[in-house]
Amino acid sequence: MAPRALIAGNWKMNMDRVSSEVLAASLAQNVGSVSVELAVCPPSVYLSPVSVVLGSCGVALGGQDCHTAEKGAHTGDISPEMLADLGCTYVIVGHSERRADHGEDDATVRAKAEAARRAGLVPIVCVGETEAERDAGKALDVVESQVRGSVPEGLTGDTLVIAYEPVWAIGTGRTPTADDVAAVHAHIRKVLGDICGDAANVRLLYGGSVKPGNARELMAVANVNGALVGGASLKAEDFLGIAKATP
Repeated sequence: MAPRALIAGNWKMNMDRVSSEVLAASLAQNVGSVSVELAVCPPSVYLSPVSVVLGSCGVALGGQDCHTAEKGAHTGDISPEMLADLGCTYVIVGHSERRADHGEDDATVRAKAEAARRAGLVPIVCVGETEAERDAGKALDVVESQVRGSVPEGLTGDTLVIAYEPVWAIGTGRTPTADDVAAVHAHIRKVLGDICGDAANVRLLYGGSVKPGNARELMAVANVNGALVGGASLKAEDFLGIAKATP
């Protein structure tokens, strides 16, 4: 039996306090209309007000990144313990924008995932190839290398989520075919068999220009257990539409 699907919204560096609270309130009012798990990852400065609005409605809270240390002289950074203290359940690590903008490599992502587990958070580990890598026929090799390098050993379906986001599809409106997604997700599942004790229960999310219009097809693909949603997560109607289209 497949694990319960997760639809996670990555708000990135968007929203202000008022719009964050309005969006959170809309989700809280409508979460009962979906059968999947919902999570939102606001900018860190809005985690607290969003948490207050969500209350105990069942929408989980997540961070967009974390440091590897519990505390210390790391100006501008946020520890996973701080995220947990604010009520977070999840934290995104290794997003392609972090890898590109901040030079994060697999070892750094793995260390962040380990730190997340130390604090009791579930890391959403992101992997994905560039357009050049896909065109060169290296997509599966690149993703496998990232999974093996970024995912700590010994995690389980309760303590790990993987998000496959082809870099060339993020925010571009382009999406891979269902067959392409199926091939990558099947390969990730196979690789996880060497790393995790219950690879079959690790949720594998697809991310990259997911919208209500294409969600049903993408979420029906084998080994797809939900989505990591960017732009469409900033509108309650779109985000909930994706959730409702997910088996």
